[in-house]
Formats: sequence, C-alpha cells, structure tokens
Amino acid sequence: MSHQLALITGASSGIGATYAKQLAARGNDLILVARDAARLSALAQSLHEAHGVEVSVLAADLTRHEDLARIDSELRNNTRITTLINNAGMTVEGEFIDASIDQTQTMLTLNVVALTQLSHTAAQVFRSRNAGTIVNVASVLALVNEQANGAYNATKAFVLSLTRNMQRELAGHNVRVQALLPGLTRTEIFQRTGRSVDDLPAEMVMEVDDLVAAALRGLDDGEAITIPSVEDMGLWHSFEQARGAILPFISLNKPATRYR
Repeated sequence: MSHQLALITGASSGIGATYAKQLAARGNDLILVARDAARLSALAQSLHEAHGVEVSVLAADLTRHEDLARIDSELRNNTRITTLINNAGMTVEGEFIDASIDQTQTMLTLNVVALTQLSHTAAQVFRSRNAGTIVNVASVLALVNEQANGAYNATKAFVLSLTRNMQRELAGHNVRVQALLPGLTRTEIFQRTGRSVDDLPAEMVMEVDDLVAAALRGLDDGEAITIPSVEDMGLWHSFEQARGAILPFISLNKPATRYR
C-alpha cells in the first residue's frame, strides 16, 4: 500500500488516528479529516517527520452539509486518492428511549448519511478507475439487539448491510471493500458519553493499535468482513449460512400455515 493516498475520516483520535499512524508507517500519503484542526495538524506534522509521507488536513464536521460536500468533492476530484477509510462515527449516552433525540439524529447524520455519501462517491470513482479500497468501520453491535443503544446498533447494522451490498456491486471491478467490526476498543468514545473504559472488563477491551493492525492484516488477506477478536471465523460463516437458509422463504405468495 506504499505510495498510495488514503483519506481517513474521524482521524484526530482513536481508530482513525491509529489508521493514520499505521498507514503512514507503510508509506501511505494521507488526507486527515475531522473537526479538530489543531489535533489533525499536530498528527500530520508528527507523521510527516516520522515517515516522510505527505499528510494534508481537512477540518470538517461531517454532520454539516457544506462540510460533507467539501470532503465529497475532494474524494471525487482528487485523482490521487486510492483508499477511503470511512471511520467517523459517534454514539450517544444512554439507551434509545431515554437518550436525547437531538443527539440521536446527529448520530444518524454522521454514522449513516455521511458514510453513505462518501461510500457512494468512492465506489463510483474507484469503479471508474478499476482500482481502489474502501473500508467502512461498523461495529460488532451491528449483530446485537439485546444491549446498548438500539439506534447506535442500527446505524452499524446499516453500515454492515450497505458494505456487503457494495461488495456485490463492485465485484469484478478491482475495488476492495472491507467491513470492520470492532468490539470494545480503548478510545475516547467512552469519555465523550460520560463513561470510562476502565469500568469495563479488561478481557473485553482491545487496544486500538492491535485492532487496526488486525484490520489492515485482514484487508491484506482479502477479508470482506473483519472481526478482530473472533478466533474461529467459522462462527461467522455459520451465521451467514443460517441467514442464507431463510432467504428462499421470505417472500412467497401465501402466508405460513401458522396464520391460517
């Protein structure tokens, strides 16, 4: 991946900043996108000094239409961009019913609307070039209905479903598309919702460097779905097979006998 140009959203901290560090170490040039211009600039300078790569900064709030349009334009018109890391995202404090609906709608805008627009543009551009890489950061909560904030889980289920469909549409166009499903990861997302990662069971929390290293190795290996903590990916394949088993029966011309 050396000498490629990766655009990373949510790049000022956590998973996004760690992608920046590890991709820079591989020789990638970078475009870093996040709201905090000062943190982005400091990160850009340190990566340039450490690895000699070109790093540019685009300060943007992807929940704002004009900012999203600016990043979308960069992705569409900068012919050097070869990789999109769609990482920007947020959660809200509390469960769905008790959470602030204003914060929830902001989360939907960032996790779903912004990611969808950038995915759509990257897919069109990379397909036209017959080359490119798209990584959409979802969450293991895409697979969970029983806990956490249901709206957050739903946004990540959306990301997973969208990414799987993109993989189908882009097959044969030399565009790699990966869905990354992190579990609990030591990042600032907990502090932003008033919680502490130290209150969680240590055996459930992955270090962010380990997470991103596994994600990049999965990408290198051609994984469509990367769940870094799952040792036996046969469990995922069984999950997919079970889902596939119901598909022939979900749309038929008569109700099931239990309704007759």
